Amino acid sequence: MSRMIFVNLPVADLKAAIAFYAAMGYTQNLHFSDETAACMVWSEAIHVMLLTHDKWRSFTSRPIPPASSSEVLLAVSLDSREDVDRLAGVAAQHGGTADINPPQDHGFMYSRAVTDTDGHVWELFWMDPAAVPQD
Repeated sequence: MSRMIFVNLPVADLKAAIAFYAAMGYTQNLHFSDETAACMVWSEAIHVMLLTHDKWRSFTSRPIPPASSSEVLLAVSLDSREDVDRLAGVAAQHGGTADINPPQDHGFMYSRAVTDTDGHVWELFWMDPAAVPQD
């Protein structure tokens, strides 16, 4: 089995979170979704599990951080600078916030930070493949 990552996120409104991630291009895997959780698929290797607060609390007794905090910054690569700008716009149009940090443009790499409907931070970035050092 290839390695995969399942990012588990507590959400206050599961339906709103599903709509946000669907607008961002994720697809919902109904096999791993119910009224307390939704599995949103970004790629074969990356899945986001959206969990209601009650479901989240069945996994840990640690407190759910407020939406204004930054418990983690999750970065996903995109195919172009235009894709970064497009998805940042989609995030803002669907209940998230674009540019919670200033956009970063290093020429070979471009990124913008957005939040989802619950304040989880996502770094959308593009990097020029020619700038990646070869082994």
